[in-house]
Amino acid sequence: MHIGKSVSIALLLAFSTAASAQYRATSEQTVGGFVNPESVGCDAKGKMLYVGNFGAPKFDPAEKAGMGYISKVGLDGKVVEKQWVPAPGGEKLNKPKGIWIQGDRLWVTDIDVVWIFDLKTKKGRKLELPGVGFANDPAVMDGVLYISDNRNDKMVKVEPADFLNATKAPSVTEVFSGKGVNPNGVYPGRDGMLLMVGFLAPDKPKGIYALGVSGQVKELSAPIGRLDGLYRLADGSLLITDWNTGSLSTWNQNGEMRKLADGFKGPADFCVLPNAGGLTVFVPDLVQSQLRIVQLRK
Repeated sequence: MHIGKSVSIALLLAFSTAASAQYRATSEQTVGGFVNPESVGCDAKGKMLYVGNFGAPKFDPAEKAGMGYISKVGLDGKVVEKQWVPAPGGEKLNKPKGIWIQGDRLWVTDIDVVWIFDLKTKKGRKLELPGVGFANDPAVMDGVLYISDNRNDKMVKVEPADFLNATKAPSVTEVFSGKGVNPNGVYPGRDGMLLMVGFLAPDKPKGIYALGVSGQVKELSAPIGRLDGLYRLADGSLLITDWNTGSLSTWNQNGEMRKLADGFKGPADFCVLPNAGGLTVFVPDLVQSQLRIVQLRK
């Protein structure tokens, strides 16, 4: 793996703070009513959450069981609409995984496709992802939709990201493959850099990586664990979920990890909403079929 000069500058800008913000968890709430929730998307404008459920009694993240759905949930964890999508009689979802929300759009990955929905009308459009077999987490950056394929160790991009009403078919391009990243969570960095965390096996830990604008992949950390969710804080440090430790933690550029909450069995793709007192983190526990709401304050 190598990194070019332009990406090096971006890294310096993205991780310029000497230490991570010293957040601590001041309260936690656990709510149920979900069936293997893998992801939570935060709609800050609408003050709602969207939770992706596998929905099937058998826990198989790659099985096309046709029982998946997305729930609309209040910020207090109460379910507003259990099956927001798909509509009754509509095209089925299988194993909805990562969710990304921007403006009035929601993107969700589902094994070998990605869906885009309008938050107001529920209008949806599905896009096949050739060569992708385990689409995991989506993120939109500079009008481009990036999607990790965890089990096939690759990243693809979709242009334009907002293809809901596009008359021309969007393009799907492989960004990289076989880099040993096994990317799971992805999140925009600065200056065109994409942050990624890896997930493989309990005895094969992965770390934190950066994807540069010209496709270079750079290791930012030593192997840490089975990393799933990812969020970049204002100071450049990161929030990360790790299946090996069952935790939500912070990481900084000095390689320091600090647990904020633990006791998870399958801490997956979370989302974050700033508030007057700090940050509220909504973490799905895929294995325990729960949603944990963690309040962070400095």
